[in-house]
Amino acid sequence: MKPLNWKSRITNYRLMLICASVIILLDQTTKWLVVKNIPFGTYLNPVPVPPFEGFLSLVHIGNKGAAWGMFQGFGNVLAVFAVITIAGIFLFRKMLGLHLKSMQIAFGLLIGGIIGNLYDRIAVGHVIDFIDVDLQFYRWPAFNVADSAICVGVFAYIFLSFRMESDKTKKEKKLNPSEVSQEN
Repeated sequence: MKPLNWKSRITNYRLMLICASVIILLDQTTKWLVVKNIPFGTYLNPVPVPPFEGFLSLVHIGNKGAAWGMFQGFGNVLAVFAVITIAGIFLFRKMLGLHLKSMQIAFGLLIGGIIGNLYDRIAVGHVIDFIDVDLQFYRWPAFNVADSAICVGVFAYIFLSFRMESDKTKKEKKLNPSEVSQEN
């Protein structure tokens, strides 16, 4: 079997690459709009979003840490971790099931989000967060499109992994009916 050239590899993972590209573009466009239109440091004075006033606001803050402001001041370490994560996804793509379209979407979201926030860390020195959700009893930490894509991508991967394992178990039971009768 002849090894795939780089064009074939890109074609095989095009859904993941398209998804990641869309997330990066959406993330960076929304952050650019925030930087141009909302003054920095508006967390205490958010801009309400009609018709969600009192629930959803726009802010402009810089997060030098990870989710929920964890690991503040470790931006360089987080940037290195982001690069290692992307390299790991590439190296373990077969084991992660990236030949499946559903997994390509999950990892496209994840990679797009990682690259969107990585770009901020390198270019701006912090991640630009702007979506502020206030549940009245709890004010959710501000986040951005990249953060949302990472969360959805991780949860989609977990869900799909469990589903694939469940499907694998069902197939094995169909192939080995003697095991099913022994269980009963």
